[in-house]
This record gives sequence, structure tokens and C-alpha cells, in this order.
Amino acid sequence: MTPHRVVSPQEWLAARRQLLDREKAFTRARDELSRERRELPWERVEKSYTFEGPDGRETLADLFAGRSQLVVYHFMYGAEAEAPCKSCSFWADNFNGIIPHLQQRDVSMVAISRAPLERLQAFRKRLGWSFKWLSSGGSDFNYDYHVSFRPEQTGAQYNYVAITSSMSDYPGVSVFFKDESGSIFHTYSGYARGLDMLNTAYHYLDLVPKGRDEAGLPFTMAWVNYRDRYDT
Repeated sequence: MTPHRVVSPQEWLAARRQLLDREKAFTRARDELSRERRELPWERVEKSYTFEGPDGRETLADLFAGRSQLVVYHFMYGAEAEAPCKSCSFWADNFNGIIPHLQQRDVSMVAISRAPLERLQAFRKRLGWSFKWLSSGGSDFNYDYHVSFRPEQTGAQYNYVAITSSMSDYPGVSVFFKDESGSIFHTYSGYARGLDMLNTAYHYLDLVPKGRDEAGLPFTMAWVNYRDRYDT
């Protein structure tokens, strides 16, 4: 880390207040962006999807669990993969504690992957996760929401742009709404850097002097490992 400018308490306070003005402007801009996100048009979900979970086979409608809103984290764990994505595991470490709070605001949250249920359950147990994690198995769900791609597929899109990649699965988040008649609507999906805001640890790292400290790495999250595999 390069030497940093050190100033008097008065100079520090002046600089901090100046940054605070920008932070407040950013907060207001974020609130406006969130409002615009909520005002996006919806698309009706016409296809039926089923998943394998700890409670047996469930439909997309079942996953709402009596609530009107559903958040799905697309956990990157392909059907043939030996282990889940380390970065998705980093994100999933944020889930356990927030789900009861989401439920108080009429929101259910689950994770969905293509890997078989027994593999999901084994890894869930290993990491001590309590959130619901289901397998989409042979369903088209992951493909329809642009987080999985078949080898023969042409015109693949991820994060709303065309991609060419040898990877079969990617991370993402999708949001759904179910009305009183039982109709389900897709209201939002986000991918790539759009997931940053869902990772609490990254927000704390953004506060410290070294930040995320990823600039010299082979790729951005090369440092990330499963939480029980870091050296202590």
C-alpha cells in the first residue's frame, strides 16, 4: 500500500464533510434508481416450472410460500459440476440472516441451481446454510432466465448482451410477483456487477483503506474461497 496523505483533525473533518455531500447525492440517486426499477413493466410467466427441493417437488408458485413476492438467486452450480461456484458461495453466505427480515416484508427468497438436489443438500449442510436451495434439474428455468446455456445454443445472452463463452452456467438474481388470482409475473433480473449490491461483505470492504484489494489479481475474485477453506 502506498504512503497516504496525513492531515490535521480540522483538515480531515473538512474533507470528510465534502465526501459526505457526494455520499448523500449518491444515496438520493440510488433511491431514484430503485424507484425506476420498481416501475419496470412486468412480463407474465406463462410456462410451468417445477423444482426438486427439501420438501419434494414444487412449482414456481409454491416457492412464494404464501407471500406475493419472490427473490430467486441463480446459484452457479451446473448439473455436471463437481463443486459450486466459490463466488456464489460468497454471496450465499449473506442469505441466512436476512430471510426472516424479508419475510416480514412479504418476500420469500430461495436459491436455484441445476445440480442434483443431493449435491445441493450436502454442500448446504457443510456450510451451515438454512436458506432453501432447489434443483431446477431438467427444467428450462435456468435457460429461460439466461443463467445457463446449452452447448448447441446460438445467440446466447448474459446481462442483456450477446456472449460467447465455454461456461454453461452464470450467476444472477430474478424477482417475481404473484397476484391474488395466482398469476405470476417476472419483474426484474440482474446479472454480473448488478449483483454487487447484494453482497454485504463487499460493501464493508469498500469502506476500508485497501478497498477490495483486487487490482493485482489474475481476475477480480481470484481471492475468494469457500468460507471453510480459508487459512486461519
